[in-house]
Amino acid sequence: MDMQAATAALRAKVGEDSGLNAILKFDCGADGVAVIDGKNVPNTVSNQDREADCTVAISLENLSALLSGELNPMNGFMMGKFKVSGDMSVAMKLQRVV
Repeated sequence: MDMQAATAALRAKVGEDSGLNAILKFDCGADGVAVIDGKNVPNTVSNQDREADCTVAISLENLSALLSGELNPMNGFMMGKFKVSGDMSVAMKLQRVV
């Protein structure tokens, strides 16, 4: 899955209102970023890098596994598959989205 496919998958999962009430960024390093703006309804998902309430540093491979259901968000965090910075309460809401 490339970054565009991951962004499309996030858009489908987020829908109109994710309930995040925050901006969440998936930072895949050189592969790019996907940013969910959950503060405005309808929510938006873009690849424009910007400030976020919570940033998830994750490889594109692990993001793909997260989106496909192969990687559980809590297990992924505990296994060090991704790192979270910023507001941890936003990261906890991640399970609602993916």
